[in-house]
Amino acid sequence: GYTRKHPFFGAVVGRVANRIAKGRFTLEGKDYQLALNNGPNSLHGGAKGFDKVLWSPQVLPNGVSFFRLSPDGEEGYPGDLQVWVTYTLSGKELAINYRAQASQVTPISLTNHAYFNLAGQGSGDIYDHEISIEADSYLPVDDTKIPTGRAEEGKEAGKGLQEKSEEEQLQELGMVSGKQRRLRADLLALSSCLQGGEAAGCWRQACHLPTGRALEVHTTQPGIQFYTGNNLDGSLKGKGAATYPKHSAFCLETQGWPDAVNKPHFPSTLLRPGEEYNHTPWLLFSAA
Repeated sequence: GYTRKHPFFGAVVGRVANRIAKGRFTLEGKDYQLALNNGPNSLHGGAKGFDKVLWSPQVLPNGVSFFRLSPDGEEGYPGDLQVWVTYTLSGKELAINYRAQASQVTPISLTNHAYFNLAGQGSGDIYDHEISIEADSYLPVDDTKIPTGRAEEGKEAGKGLQEKSEEEQLQELGMVSGKQRRLRADLLALSSCLQGGEAAGCWRQACHLPTGRALEVHTTQPGIQFYTGNNLDGSLKGKGAATYPKHSAFCLETQGWPDAVNKPHFPSTLLRPGEEYNHTPWLLFSAA
């Protein structure tokens, strides 16, 4: 099933997570055109992103590491890109380390697209979850979900959401958050501009209130996309023949800011020869 169409279940997403406007960018005087697979834009690496290829595995004492070479020109991106993704489990902590090296200047923003429902497999919707995200600001988006280019304070996000109907909030796939603001997961899908990009100071927590199960996500990335499965439609079956309808799970995708390659004032997502891309999110699980 993973080799057929799926909504990025558990996948590594790249070369660039989220959207690039019109699938276009210019580097060092050369124009590049990517595949358009999300309306007028390129999403999650293009038509055949990192979620649709086989990786070479290496088993570790406490985890597993995967490697692949993304060749020059794959999905329109420049340069050969060597990528290592390493998952390690220590107690209740799952760490995912992303490393990459490039032969040419290229944009890169890797994320993991795991879906979670802390109530358990096949439990239906996530309306009894609470989400808390610590962030300085959010990125308003246009009608194709591309950031407008300005960052807004998080408190304005909450104000704007309160003025919308629940259905409008559910359809929102923009970049929204409030500093230390608690949001019900049945309200929206959101993403945030995190503080400084240091794992110790940036955290988000999801909690399933009836069971007390909780998930904290720490990251070295400057942003995070919170997605509430708005595009799930119940057509796919998982373990025990469970189906996954709309709002049956959420994702917390740590990443660079969307369309950063076209917005020089955003935190850079460019990787140059001789440099190394190196980011790690940590997922901490607990139960009351």
